[in-house]
Amino acid sequence: MLDRDKVRLGIAPIAWTNDDLPELGAENTFEQCVSEMALAGFTGSEVGNKYPKDTTVLKKALDMRGVEICNAWFSCFFAIDKEEETIAEFIKHRDFLHEMGAKVIGCSEQSHSIQGLDKPIFDAKPVFTEQEWEKVATGMNKLAVLAAEKGMKVSLHHHMGTGVQTPAEVDKFMEMTNDDVYLLFDTGHMYFSEGSQEAVDTIIEKYADRIVHVHLKDVREDVLGKLKEEKWSFLEGVKAGVFTVPGDGAVKFDRTFEVLKDTNYEGWMVVEAEQDPAVANPFEYAKKARGFIREKTGL
Repeated sequence: MLDRDKVRLGIAPIAWTNDDLPELGAENTFEQCVSEMALAGFTGSEVGNKYPKDTTVLKKALDMRGVEICNAWFSCFFAIDKEEETIAEFIKHRDFLHEMGAKVIGCSEQSHSIQGLDKPIFDAKPVFTEQEWEKVATGMNKLAVLAAEKGMKVSLHHHMGTGVQTPAEVDKFMEMTNDDVYLLFDTGHMYFSEGSQEAVDTIIEKYADRIVHVHLKDVREDVLGKLKEEKWSFLEGVKAGVFTVPGDGAVKFDRTFEVLKDTNYEGWMVVEAEQDPAVANPFEYAKKARGFIREKTGL
């Protein structure tokens, strides 16, 4: 069983309103989203595009529901020589999250990313050159220093359609960056990338001491198979339901929970499973996820 004094549970708003596909959940309000998060038994949230930008307004709405902000997506563009712009935006993002009480900043290197493009997610995946890898590592090391100024930690979110997607790419990233650059471990994206439970288990075992944020996400094997066969884009896969909440797909979470327990993980586990809310009712699936986590971890 995981330590309830160290591990906290959150859920991402992307199940209610999708930032990459605004038409998914366009009818759902911020208030409905955070109210249903709380009703389902979660105390943490990441940040969606419908969330108030004013921290005073946002805090008031969340405090009423017993919910707090634990992280928010940040896009980096180091590989394509946008270090100065990335750092300037990162400082604003860091300060917003710090004011909201978050301790972790999840970053994705979006240079050459195809995750939002109409391109086959496997065939058109970007691959960084050695020079680009150096730029990414140098940039992330700088972000870690900036995060530490506020007592925060920066983490890399490995993601489909990006230059840090596969186990080998995660390995390279972790080897090239300093120890104060951490990993946002995403069960769904790792399974999606390799189509194997072994990939999920190997990455969490290898980098447990540098994982500071966890995304719990499951994958529907039948949809993943069709995506590969018909060469869909990432967003086509999302709309078709390639992702679901933990316990509802092919991913086995036993080893993930076991490693987190054995290494005394302290931080957030966040259900982040984007689906079409018109097909997969967000509140229903949030409750389903909460029940699965309670059964498996005692939290």
